[in-house]
Amino acid sequence: MRLMTFALAGALALAPVAAFAAAGLAPLPQPDPKTKNMSRYQIQLRAFNACLISQSRLQQTTREAVHSACSCYATATVKAMTNAEVQAFRDTSVFNDATRERALAQIDRCKLVRPI
Repeated sequence: MRLMTFALAGALALAPVAAFAAAGLAPLPQPDPKTKNMSRYQIQLRAFNACLISQSRLQQTTREAVHSACSCYATATVKAMTNAEVQAFRDTSVFNDATRERALAQIDRCKLVRPI
């Protein structure tokens, strides 16, 4: 009985690890061909628009209400990107891990709601 309890506890402890590992295997979405040659300004506009959409939903308010905070976020995030990070965005259509970390810090600094 003790052996079965121990085995069950071990299996339950590993379940989240297995689920997390499986989630990491999910393929990334296909890159958007429109991002291939975007300028920094165009990337900033794309981040700003995405912020307006997501933050208005998260905060259950209008896009106008989050306009200034989203402008703060998009401007600071793209300004801080290195040339390599800009190229990575152009290639994948998403922020890489380094940019994502700084973007989350900007969300906090600009008083927005973290989406995760």
